[in-house]
Amino acid sequence: MRGLGVARRVGDRDIAEDLTSDVFHKALASLRNYESRGVPFAAWLLRIAANAVVDQYKRAAREAPGSEAAPEAAAKPDMEQAEHRARLFRLVNELPEDQRHVIVQRFVEQRSIREIAQQFGRSDGAVKQLQFRALQNLRARMEGANA
Repeated sequence: MRGLGVARRVGDRDIAEDLTSDVFHKALASLRNYESRGVPFAAWLLRIAANAVVDQYKRAAREAPGSEAAPEAAAKPDMEQAEHRARLFRLVNELPEDQRHVIVQRFVEQRSIREIAQQFGRSDGAVKQLQFRALQNLRARMEGANA
């Protein structure tokens, strides 16, 4: 799954496919225990994926002695990235409804400005303006959260 970024992190397509499959098996097996807690479902999946990547690095380190520092160095950015994405998902959910819909359609569903405009019955310019406002809003909130 492109959104999990497993392939980029492990650098081997076959291993990435196996890990992605494992992530979804683990998610399905744990689904009844999932609690929202204000964090989007995608963030929960990203956490599972990050843990799977860390586990893969640990397995690889055991197979190649002397390289045990690699898993720890690689694990921290993955966790930070997952937490950053979770915060971003929360902030997107707090946007005004029309801005939220444009951001989700544009960046999650990867629809064009024209497709979104047709769906909402608005001009391309109006959708671009909504996207611009939403991104400004998100940027301000992210900077405020980091301050």
